[in-house]
Order: sequence, then structure tokens, then C-alpha cells
Amino acid sequence: MTQNLVETKGLCKSYGGALRVKDLHMQVPEGAIYGFLGPNGAGKSTTLKMILGLAHPTGGEIDVFGKRMNAKNRLDILKDIGSLIESPSYYGHLTGEENLKILQTLRKVPEQNIREALEIVRLTSQKDKQVAHYSLGMKQRLGLAAALLAHPRLLILDEPTNGLDPAGIQEMRELICDLPRRFGMTVLVSSHLLSEIDQMATHVGVIADGALVYQNTIDRLHEKSEHHLALRTLNNPLAQAILTHDGVINDLDADEIILPPLENEEVAHCVALLTDSGIGVLRIEERRKNLEDIFLELTEGAASL
Repeated sequence: MTQNLVETKGLCKSYGGALRVKDLHMQVPEGAIYGFLGPNGAGKSTTLKMILGLAHPTGGEIDVFGKRMNAKNRLDILKDIGSLIESPSYYGHLTGEENLKILQTLRKVPEQNIREALEIVRLTSQKDKQVAHYSLGMKQRLGLAAALLAHPRLLILDEPTNGLDPAGIQEMRELICDLPRRFGMTVLVSSHLLSEIDQMATHVGVIADGALVYQNTIDRLHEKSEHHLALRTLNNPLAQAILTHDGVINDLDADEIILPPLENEEVAHCVALLTDSGIGVLRIEERRKNLEDIFLELTEGAASL
């Protein structure tokens, strides 16, 4: 059975009397890329800050590496966590390598870790350049290198592709996807973009208005994208009546008749039934509810999976 590297139980956080995180039960399996997905302001950053001990929970518990996070063992737990929360911090007048050298000294890790981290994020050729002259994508990669410096078991990234151009987004995504395979690392990454999480994550948690409304594997979420058939004829009301009389479940939606998923033989039977009744069939299409629709339903509270 896979161990959960991060587990929260009834986690809550209130600011100014308003509950921003509500009774959160999160489970991040070891070796996973866990996509923490939700609209801006849903409570993602607040949750990640509580897991890192940067914000104190109003209620609930946080277990990391099987240990209860508290004031006594927080620093011991953080030794095995790398994080990039909001925008990375750096000294602009120093080079990328010099910035990492400061962190390497503070964290008391081997100097060779600097070279390895620069290689992982593909900044070796830019290591002697002042960070003030880095592009936004390079600064994000330097922040990731800093998070990887101590070879953490758990990497926590808060909106790591924010502000990047398409090439930078793809590069950051490829780097993140590579970490569990190459280093056995577990990644907890937040985003408000479903398309990003869909291309990176093995597991997903969806948060809306501070509450976790969905949590499972990304494959399981894909299975929830229901498909149906859309049928258009020259006389939809009559066609619907004929199908209903024949026992075919259907629904009329605007100028289309919606049918459930049917086998090929059943589709052929429906078409023959209508044409034999003198109703011209104009079009029949297979449709699938996409993940964006499901995400909107979840975060707007219109549906619960």
C-alpha cells in the first residue's frame, strides 16, 4: 500500500473571521505528482503555506512523512522539503551560481549539489550571468534549482508557470514531470489551469471556496468525462416520439436529440427506425464532456463527483 507523504485532517484556516480553508482532508501519495487545482482565491496558497509551517492552522492536523507537523519538529521535517511559493527570491547583482552558493552554505549541503541542481533545471550555461539579467523563465528555473538543492523527498510548488510564455511553461512542465522518475521525488504543485495539471499530474485535488470538492487520480477524473450521442433530424419532435416508443432513452436539447452511449448495432437500428418512418437523419455525433466542463461544475458547486 502506497504511503501518503502528506496528509491533512480537518484542516482549517480563518482570516478576519472568514474561513478560507474548510475541513480539508488532503492525501498526497508517495511518488505522485499531485495537482492542487482551483480558481484564484480558492485557498491553494494558504493550504501550501500551512503544510510548510508558514501559516498556523486555525484547526485540524497536518502529517508530513508520517510525522505530525508542529513547532517542535517543523525544522526537522522541512529539511526534506523543497518549496517555491509565489515568486522566487534572489540577489539580482549576484550570478545564478552565487545565489545557490549562499543557500548551499545556509542549508549545509554539499557544494556538488549546486552543479547538479543547475543541470536539472538546465541553467548550467547561464550560471555566471547576473540574475537581474535573467528572463522570467530563467528566474523561475533558478527558484526551482534552489528548491532542489537539498535533494528533497517532497517538492511543493505554488503556481510555478505563472507569467511564463508558452515555451517557458512547457519547459517547466517537462522539468516537473521528470522529477519523480529520475529522483523518486513527490511533487505537490498548485495551479488554476486545468490544462497544466492534466499534462503533469498523476493525482488531482480540486479546491473551491476553501473546500476540497474532488480528490482522486487524474485517470479517474478522465473517466468522469461522460460521453453521449447527439442526433439531428428533419423532424426532431416526431423522431423523439418514435425513439421513445421503441424504448430508446433520449432527451431533446435545443435542435438535437441527446442519446446515451450506444453500441454500433443500436445506432444503426435507431437510424433505420427513423428513415423507415420517413424522417431524414441529418447528423449523428459522439460528444464527450471535457475536463474543463467538469472543473467548472465542481468549482461552481453545480455538480459533485
